[in-house]
Amino acid sequence: MPTLPDPLPQESHQARQIAESFGTDAERYDRARPDYPAALVDRVVAAAPGTDVLDVGCGTGIAARQFQAAGCRVLGVDPDARMADLARRAGVEAEVATFETWDPAGRMFDAVVAAQAWHWVDPVTGADRAARVLRPGGLFAAFWNVSHLPPDLGEAVAEVYRRVLPDSPMAGGATPGGVVSATGGYEILNTKAADGIRQTAAFHDPQEWRFEWERPYTRDEWLDMIPTTGFHTRLPQDTLREVLTGLGAAVDAAGGGFTMRYTTQVLTAARLG
Repeated sequence: MPTLPDPLPQESHQARQIAESFGTDAERYDRARPDYPAALVDRVVAAAPGTDVLDVGCGTGIAARQFQAAGCRVLGVDPDARMADLARRAGVEAEVATFETWDPAGRMFDAVVAAQAWHWVDPVTGADRAARVLRPGGLFAAFWNVSHLPPDLGEAVAEVYRRVLPDSPMAGGATPGGVVSATGGYEILNTKAADGIRQTAAFHDPQEWRFEWERPYTRDEWLDMIPTTGFHTRLPQDTLREVLTGLGAAVDAAGGGFTMRYTTQVLTAARLG
C-alpha cells in the first residue's frame, strides 16, 4: 500500500520541506493554481493607505500580478528561488528569503498580503515583522481559497483516496486541490494567525472577510492542478499517477468536468497609527 510523506507537524511553518517543495514544477503551479477574487483585491487596495504592497510567500506571483493590475507597486518575498525566478520573469519584483529572516532594508509598505502562504510563516514572528514594515494604518491581509467539490464527485474522489492513500485527509472527504480543503482546516489557520497578530499589540482587532465564487474545471485542468497542492508535491511518482488516474476516472464519470465552488477566507488587521 502506498504511504504518505511525513505528516505536517502541529505548527505547519516548521514543515520547511513541504513549504519549499512547490517549486519542483513552478510552471505548472503558475499555470494551474486558481487566482483570487477581484473583489478581494479591490477591497484590500481600498482599505490600505497607499499602493505599496509586500506579498509574503509570493510564489510565482499569481496574487502579486492581480495587485499590479489594480495599480499597486508590489514586492514579493519567497523562500524558493525557483518560484521567485518565475515571478520575476512574469514582471514581479521578488526577493528570495523566508519572511522571518528577510531584510526589509528600511522599506515600508501600505499593505502586507499573503495568498495561500501565511501558514508557512511563524504566526508570532511573522506578525511582528509585518507590523514593523507597515506604515501607520497599513493593512495586513492573509487569505486562503477553500475549495468545495460537488457532493457526488466529492464522494467518488474520497473513494479514490481511500483506495490509494487511506491515511490521507482526502480519504475522509476533504477536498484535494487547495492548501485548505475544509472550513475546519481554515479555522485552525485563521485562529493561529489572529493570535499572532494580537500578540504584537500593534494592530487593531483582526477582522474576517469572505468571498464566494465559482470556477469551472475540465478534467485535464483539475488534474493539472492536483500535483501542485499539499502533500501531492512530495508523493512518489507512481503513487501520484495512481491518484490522478483514479481522479480522472471520477471526473469522467461525472461528465468530464465540473464547477468548483470556492470560498476565499480572509483575515485582516489594520496597523495602529
